[in-house]
Amino acid sequence: MKKYTIAFFDTKPYDEASFNQVNENYQFELKYFKGHLNKNNVILTQGADAVCIFVNDIADAEVIEAMHKNGVKLLALRCAGFNNVDLAAAQGKITVVRVPAYSPYAVAEHAVALMMALNRKTHRAYLRTRDGNFTLNGLMGFDMHGKTAGIIGTGKIAKILIHILRGFGMNILAYDIYPDYNFARENQVVYTSLDELYHSSDIISLHCPLTDESKYMINDYTISKMKDGVMIINTGRGQLIHTNALIEGLKNKKIGAAGLDVYEEESEYFYEDKSDKIIDDDVLARLLSFNNVIVTSHQAFFTQEALSNIAHTTLQNMKDFFEGKPLENEVKIK
Repeated sequence: MKKYTIAFFDTKPYDEASFNQVNENYQFELKYFKGHLNKNNVILTQGADAVCIFVNDIADAEVIEAMHKNGVKLLALRCAGFNNVDLAAAQGKITVVRVPAYSPYAVAEHAVALMMALNRKTHRAYLRTRDGNFTLNGLMGFDMHGKTAGIIGTGKIAKILIHILRGFGMNILAYDIYPDYNFARENQVVYTSLDELYHSSDIISLHCPLTDESKYMINDYTISKMKDGVMIINTGRGQLIHTNALIEGLKNKKIGAAGLDVYEEESEYFYEDKSDKIIDDDVLARLLSFNNVIVTSHQAFFTQEALSNIAHTTLQNMKDFFEGKPLENEVKIK
């Protein structure tokens, strides 16, 4: 029986540990590469039956064509998003699969962690007390109870987040191009227009996919419609927010706080240790200078349960493909 070879890109020690453990049940030959997949290292896919990539790998038309010539038959994303893959170029050449949901609880809970830390200034209090400063000046927050959260996109993650925020006693406004009115009725959620959501929300949390329509949906114009002092949370995709517009909103105090687990130019920094280097991305450096901004390195998904689910689903996707079974998680052009 043929032993299929899988080339993994952009891997970290925790990826290897998780996949090696789960692979005991699949017996694929796994090859790990630390670099991001791109046109300069696509030669490493020679001899691989499948390639597994993550959010910051590049699978554009040139890379797809090179993989196809190298004999790669399957491209498996170990994540939900697929905006880094040229699906049109892959059509008829390489099958694309993904992991649509690995732990919606992990991402929803991280969004709440960002909200709570920003509201109660936990990150600032932690640094102060370690330095022996126990004053409360500048640390005042607000009761979440009774405030309004605007949730953009109401998929699995957002619905779990809504359950949590309802537990705080918050009012929920939501926007989705495909509203789930049954869920809304059962959970006291009000679907509304984006304009009304911007106008009325104390906290806005983004949970929609990145598409041509949603790219830079948070911009100068939409920020101008928001409440003064609004908190913005993004655990979705970096390009949902125009970062320079966000910075201007923070500078003029239109935006009271921002919690970002993603950044539109994150690929050079996120998941890497840059602590001994100067950050030469002036926009990212500016964001990090605000004491009312928390940036985390795309870690919302990062729980034990999520890593296990990612490995199981990814390897099962591969097994189904090689056995000619229906692909539940195939990504196709709509």
